[in-house]
Amino acid sequence: MLLLLALLIVLIVAGAGFAVHLLWILALVLLALWLVGFAIGRGEGAGRHRFYRW
Repeated sequence: MLLLLALLIVLIVAGAGFAVHLLWILALVLLALWLVGFAIGRGEGAGRHRFYRW
């Protein structure tokens, strides 16, 4: 029973680590897309076309 509990804890920790890793990759991809959009928005013309409104 103790061995099964230890195995379950290891599986939960490994699964959480994998999910966090995927979230980091997703965050980096979204950051890259945001930076590309920011560069495109600045290149087209400062006041006419904006990628976002801040």
